[in-house]
Amino acid sequence: MKSLCLVTVGVLAMTLLIASISLLVAHVFQTVVDLQVKQGTVLKNGTETFEAWEDPPPPVYMQFYFFNVTNPLEVLQGATPLVEEIGPYTYREYRPRVHIQFLDNGTKVSALNPKTYVFEPEKSVGDPEVDLIRTVNIPAVTAMEWTRSTPLQFATEVLLLLYQESLFTVRSVHELLWGYKDRLLSTIHVLHPEIDPIFGLFSKMNGTDDGEYVFLSGETNYLNFSRIVEWKGKESLSWWTTEACNMINGTDGTSFHPLISKDENIYIFSSDFCRSLFLVYDSSGAVAGVPTFRFVPSSMVFANTSVNPANAGFCVPAGNCPGTGVLNVSVCKQGAPIFLSAPHFYQADPKFVEDIEGMHPKKEYHETFLDINPLTGLVLQAAKRMQVNVHVRKLPEFFETGNIRTLIFPVMYINESVLIDEASASKLRHVLLEASVVTGIPFVIMALGIVFGIVFIVVACRSQRITEESTEEERSPLIRTS
Repeated sequence: MKSLCLVTVGVLAMTLLIASISLLVAHVFQTVVDLQVKQGTVLKNGTETFEAWEDPPPPVYMQFYFFNVTNPLEVLQGATPLVEEIGPYTYREYRPRVHIQFLDNGTKVSALNPKTYVFEPEKSVGDPEVDLIRTVNIPAVTAMEWTRSTPLQFATEVLLLLYQESLFTVRSVHELLWGYKDRLLSTIHVLHPEIDPIFGLFSKMNGTDDGEYVFLSGETNYLNFSRIVEWKGKESLSWWTTEACNMINGTDGTSFHPLISKDENIYIFSSDFCRSLFLVYDSSGAVAGVPTFRFVPSSMVFANTSVNPANAGFCVPAGNCPGTGVLNVSVCKQGAPIFLSAPHFYQADPKFVEDIEGMHPKKEYHETFLDINPLTGLVLQAAKRMQVNVHVRKLPEFFETGNIRTLIFPVMYINESVLIDEASASKLRHVLLEASVVTGIPFVIMALGIVFGIVFIVVACRSQRITEESTEEERSPLIRTS
């Protein structure tokens, strides 16, 4: 009977060890978890995934930083501009998706994404309606660029003199952001109604949307979850010179497919940048106790054409490439000489930093990043950082430009950030704990196998020792003599 029990324990230990190893090699329970995650990550009405996508619970904040020009007269004489950073002016951003419609049997979803900004005084350095900023007079610069070497050049010069416009202007933060009626643009509007007389860097962007998006729901393939297939009724852009540059790739940056690996590229379409871009794995970490992968924009995204020839399609007109780290978006900004970059020209060609005194690029403050949980694809923390610059140069036709050097002149930058709220983080931790328990079952089985194995070895050794002692006793004589 004792031998039968011993054999049973040994067989059970071996079976458990073999079973656990087989389950680990075959990834059975990991596959079960992956399948559940894939099936749950679909834009379907009434699900938690859909509700979080429709109205994301974590608060989003938009911070605006301005560059105040302190030596405007010297700049017009050819000196290096000296700027000081002023900010942040912080706004809470509300961005629910509205007018949602399911298309093509639930495989596509269309929606608008209006954004509303509410000022947060306790998170700001001052009052945007009171604080003044001296910066480049973008309407004047734009008008001069539009009309130079045209029949309207003389009329523009007369208007500049009449309205006493110069290359620099002083406006409140509120005016620069949300708009003011510009006298020069108002006059041009009479002749060209398509020109808006109101100028503001975020004019008509508070309480409005940037057009209708059509997303894939992920119903047929989890990799397509929330991927954009149309924007403003079109499947591609028309601003750039190559088909690849005009592609609309990826999501809108607020959600991603689950089961993300370190080796893949994360694609995002940004209407602010007028293009798609991709991010690459940077590091692993944790946010609110949840494991994350950090993705940052690839150095190839804004590299010059000698490093990344594919970027030639973003040089408009063809061959007119500004250099590494800077993107000319005038083609999608009504011809205004607007150039985008990372704040303080982070990772841009050093010449842009050297041209402006007051630029201090730092990774921790000026890099765009996404912290994504790799299992669920949820964004736990993110920061989109973008700087608005103006291309200025001496225009002999207009004396207002003086002897200014040709510059990519920084105006302001934004830091649009999000951090998961505690309620959402707690729910996500619970989900990940359940997944860990399921995927840990093979290790529990293996541990039991090891325990039974140890029991088997101990019992077997004890039985062997008892047997040897018994055998020795049996061999001794019945009558012992001293």
